[in-house]
Amino acid sequence: MTGLLKPYWKRWLDRRIPAASSVSLNQRKIFILPTRIGAAYILVLLLMLLAAINYQNSLAYGLTFLLAAVFFVAILHTYRNLAGLILKAGGAGPVFVGEQGRFRVRLESRRRPHQAIALGWAKQNLQLVDVPGQGASECELSLPTQRRGWLRPDRLRVESRFPLGILVAWSWLDLDQKLLVYPCPLPGELPLAPGAGDELEEQGRQAQGYGCDDFQGLKDYQPGDSKQRLHWKAYSRGQGLLVKDFSTLSGRDPHLDFEVLDGDVETRLSLLCHWVLQLSTRQQPFALRLPGQLLAADNGEPHREACLRALALFGAPR
Repeated sequence: MTGLLKPYWKRWLDRRIPAASSVSLNQRKIFILPTRIGAAYILVLLLMLLAAINYQNSLAYGLTFLLAAVFFVAILHTYRNLAGLILKAGGAGPVFVGEQGRFRVRLESRRRPHQAIALGWAKQNLQLVDVPGQGASECELSLPTQRRGWLRPDRLRVESRFPLGILVAWSWLDLDQKLLVYPCPLPGELPLAPGAGDELEEQGRQAQGYGCDDFQGLKDYQPGDSKQRLHWKAYSRGQGLLVKDFSTLSGRDPHLDFEVLDGDVETRLSLLCHWVLQLSTRQQPFALRLPGQLLAADNGEPHREACLRALALFGAPR
């Protein structure tokens, strides 16, 4: 499809096969044409017919018409292998940028079986599925993610070359699927809570890591820990790279603030994403502040998902 014709083709498809989470294939939604093998088959039939006419050979006529009948019967069976098939959109869980987005598609049959059904977004990467009669099958299709936000795939190609491979019946379906893509986590230092100075109380402790009030001991250094809490004396004694660990008192929960970070928008969101995951794993309450949006300090799975969703949709039109 050329670039000039593609918009017209898309609008025509939108009218003929509108988006829906469940689609039943019928005559209006199925297209059928000969494959390359089928085109060669037709060419051979024409040559055989010309030879039969030239030599007035009854056996040549009979063989030509017999093979032509096979071709026409194949049209019916290729079409019937798609007709009546029901496709339904399955779930699609959120992923991070760079991961494969996975969309589930459910195929159902209310009558006869459907064999060798191919599905996918590109002709070269179609997956084959067999659907039993009065049964169902599921297929999981993957799509690479390149940017955060909602990922809406193109129309899904469904095709069948069964039974002879000389014809292909296909349809282009929009199952109205989408999944949320979170920013790619980028390890880095935890930003200071709002109002925190460079030195806190008598020991000048910063609001980094687990907390900032009571010294708990030493722990192994992890990427993203504040370098200002490194225990250099232990390192000089050959004990490895350790950091001071502090517990947080009530009212001192970390605040992840977009404005206090350096870098472009995507870098800041990736840093915040990393710390949302880290603090959620530690089950520590934290707040998230984005321009025009504040998520109060909390913890748990709902808070984690709300923060990741806010990061994924930051800057997107409401």
